[in-house]
This record gives sequence, C-alpha cells and structure tokens, in this order.
Amino acid sequence: MAQIAMVMNLDKCIGCHTCSVTCKQAWTNRNGMEYVWFNNVETRPGQGYPRRYEDQDKWRGGWELNKKGALKLKGGGRLRKLAGIFSNPKLPEIKDYYEPWTYDYKNLTDAPLGDDYPVAQPRSQITGKPMKIEWSSNWDDNLGGAPQYGDLDPMVQKTREKAAEKVKFAFEQTFMFYLPRICEHCLNPSCVASCPSGAMYKRAEDGIVLVDQDHCRGWRMCVTGCPYKKVYFNHRTGKAEKCTMCYPRVEVGLPTVCSETCVGRLRYLGVILYDADKVTAAAETKDDKALYEAQLDVFLDPDDPAVRRAAEEAGIPFDWMEAARRSPVHALISKYKVALPLHPEYRTMPMVWYIPPLSPVVDALTETGHDGEDHANLFGAIDTLRIPLEYLAEIFTAGDVGPVRASLEKLAAMRSHMRAVNLGDRPEQAIAESVGMSGAEIEEMYRLLAIAKYEDRYVIPTAAVGDAQRLEESALPDSCSLDYEDGPGMGGEGPFGGDSGNTTTGGRKLLPVVSVENFHLTKRRQTADQQEEA
Repeated sequence: MAQIAMVMNLDKCIGCHTCSVTCKQAWTNRNGMEYVWFNNVETRPGQGYPRRYEDQDKWRGGWELNKKGALKLKGGGRLRKLAGIFSNPKLPEIKDYYEPWTYDYKNLTDAPLGDDYPVAQPRSQITGKPMKIEWSSNWDDNLGGAPQYGDLDPMVQKTREKAAEKVKFAFEQTFMFYLPRICEHCLNPSCVASCPSGAMYKRAEDGIVLVDQDHCRGWRMCVTGCPYKKVYFNHRTGKAEKCTMCYPRVEVGLPTVCSETCVGRLRYLGVILYDADKVTAAAETKDDKALYEAQLDVFLDPDDPAVRRAAEEAGIPFDWMEAARRSPVHALISKYKVALPLHPEYRTMPMVWYIPPLSPVVDALTETGHDGEDHANLFGAIDTLRIPLEYLAEIFTAGDVGPVRASLEKLAAMRSHMRAVNLGDRPEQAIAESVGMSGAEIEEMYRLLAIAKYEDRYVIPTAAVGDAQRLEESALPDSCSLDYEDGPGMGGEGPFGGDSGNTTTGGRKLLPVVSVENFHLTKRRQTADQQEEA
C-alpha cells in the first residue's frame, strides 16, 4: 500500500507558530472549535498540548500488549467501552487544553469619561462570562515558567529516572527546541479502533485518517484512544474532528497549509510504500526500543523491481510509484535514516517523523573557542549535547539513544563535509565513511535538507485528481457532511477556497462550485515565479 507521509526538520523550526495560525484559519475557525489546534508548536521541555498528553498511564491512549503478546487498546476493549459508553472519564478537561477567551474591547471604546482607566476584561468564548486566564495552548512557549512547570513534562520525568542530572532548569544549563505536531495519520491508528460507531477511518487511497461527520455519534472514545491527543470534540456540533492532512489540497498535488506557509521550510511531504501485512507484526514487537527498526522494516524500497511489480498488482497508480521514487520522506526515513518517529512505544506506527535538532551543539562548541563544525569536535560533543540524548530518545525512539546519536552524527558529518566543499577544500572521505555514507550521498542529503526547491520538498502524486473531482461533485447540498449550522458547508467562503461553499438563489440551493479547479489555479499562483495577470 502507499501513504502520504511527512517529515519535519527540527533544526529549522523557529517557533513562529505560522503553521498553527494558518491551519486555524483554514480549518478550525468555527463555533465549537475555539480551543482546537489541528497543528500546534510546542516548546520542549514542556507539558505539551493538551497538558501532559504523553502520560498514557493517565490517559490510556494507544496500544499495549496483552499476556499473549497481541495488541490491545490501552483504553480497554469492547466490553469496557460498552460499560462506559455514556460516561468516558479518560478525557482531557477544558483546563488541560485551555478555556478560549476574547477581550471585552467594547468596554474600552464605550466607557464614559472618568478618572478611572477602563480595561478589556477577558471573557470566555464558551460561556461568554468573565474569566481568569490560567493556561493556553502555548503557555510553555520559549520555556515560559520552566522552573515552575518544567518538572511536569512526562519526558523530563522519564529522563531523570535514567539520568538524574541530565535535565536541570537553572538558566545557564537549560535547553529547548520546538516540536510542531499534527495528527500522525498512523498505520495502526488506535483512534480508528476505538470508535464504536465506525466514523473514524483510514483512507485506502492515501492513508489519511478522517472522521465521517455523518456517522460520528460523539462517543469521544477516539479522543481517549489517540495517544497524541490530536482528536478534538466540537461541543457545538457534538462531533469529533481532527487534522485532515488538507486532503482537498493533497488530492490535486498541493502541500498541506502548514507546509505551504512554514517560514523555515522544514516540512517535507511524500509517498511511502509499505507492506500492509507486516504492520500488525511490527506493532506487536515486544521490546519498545525495537519498534523503530520494526517500522522501518515495514517500509518498502520503490526502486526494488519486486516491489514495483507487487505495487502494480495491488493497483497502486503509476503516478504514485514515481512519486514514491522521488519521495523526500522515503529518502530521509529509509535511505539516510536521519528522521525518527514520535513515540513509537504507543504502537500506532506514526507517519509523521522528525529530524532531531543539532544546532545548539555547534553554538556551544563555538563559544568555547573550538571549531564548531569540525567533525572531530562535533562527534565528541554529541554525547554532551545541551539537549540530552536521553531526552530526545524518550520522545523519538522509546528511550533508545542509539538511533538518535546515529542521526545526529550524520547531520554533523554533513556540516563538516559541506564546509570543506564551500571553502574549496577537498572533503575528507573518512568523514562520510564514519557514518556509513559516501560523499555523494552526503551532498544529496545536504541539497534535500538545505536548498531543496518547492517541487523537491513536496512530491505529491496527482493521480487522485479524477477521484477528487468526483467526490467533490458528489457532495450535494442535501448530503454535505459539513452542511450544519455555522459549518463551512453553509455557504460563502467554503473550506476548500473561495466560492467552494454552497450557494443559494431564490431559496433554492445550487450545486457547490467544484473546488478542484480552484486548487489547480491556486497551485499555479503559489508556485509561479511571476504573478499571473488578472
């Protein structure tokens, strides 16, 4: 099978939250979704969003192995779900997310003249009543309150259990990096398995996990089941909603909104081929630390003739096979092995992977008077990173430091090799060989990570355009699952671009304007070197 997957290079993230805001404007700027962020950027260390979502002893998300070594939901099987179907206590409360608010600006403009100063009092966007602001989606931003709240990070607690002195919150010893998060669109999604009504499903054509709004009954078992807590409940409609991987854009070859607007150009989109028959066995790997390698074994090489024959027999379109061969995601995950999964121990087989950050070690070495990009200095300093390897390993490899160190060593080798190239010196072949690569491979990886163009970072097949048009045109006004009160299907600017909402003339609803053409126009406009004439 084939799936659209994503890789994020954390060395490039500057924590500007542009991706979060543009996603919010595109997908969750509606009543009932005020607290929802399909994309959010967390400062690590920090509690994350919602608070302490990684504490699965409390939230019971993801999978675990039973006594026979088979997968079972941490949240319980069918009997437990049936017993608690009308009262699911394993849910984050609004305080764990944050109660969304606005300010009473009218009081500033309409207050009568007097000796006192009027204020814009915060008011809840849920109740409309005055409230006290106590938390937000990025309350930990830039280590805000780290001495007070840093110890509450579940990964800090795990790291301290293994290396007590590794994580300190004294200013001169602290560290941080940014971690953007979206739905993982997993190969083995626990949210899909948790849904009693079958509304949550994984699309066979591209692997995107979606919620059928018509079939959702608001049981919220999916919120509990998702260990990343990336499924949200719309209290206005009584439905679950989540990141859609911007599937209307992807279907016509455009990247997701978060990728398109990313200031640091740190996101990569591409096709991954995988053996569907191996997914369950990989997820049942007994040792948590072996789950990373187990998932790598599930992925297939698109250049392998046997794989290409099997893909053709499975009905995977030619466009998808070619996209898989050029996929930057496949290169970073399987070829160069610098990208790592987020919490593989949840056994959901996540499909959004991350390149761990290296930058702080270069700055730290330079400040000591040493050459910050010399490979000998870099390799020796990786084990004493300001960001502890143990902390990164708890996030990306279930505590196994080895893959994290290997990834960082390849990034360090790339820096040293390319410095020699840029200075006109002859690179030492031993640098590349020390990390199991050739000089040519390092330069290919450098082009992908540093100077890749738009079409190299986003390799998205468009074989689904025909299906996209058919699906869009089949969304008649009477059956549109987004056609609820104040929903994006109610008219005007729709969710898929200008004029894609339903329109009404003389009390009679008309067919929606097909959005596929809009997206093709948008693609030409966004990727053209010159502005098109009106």
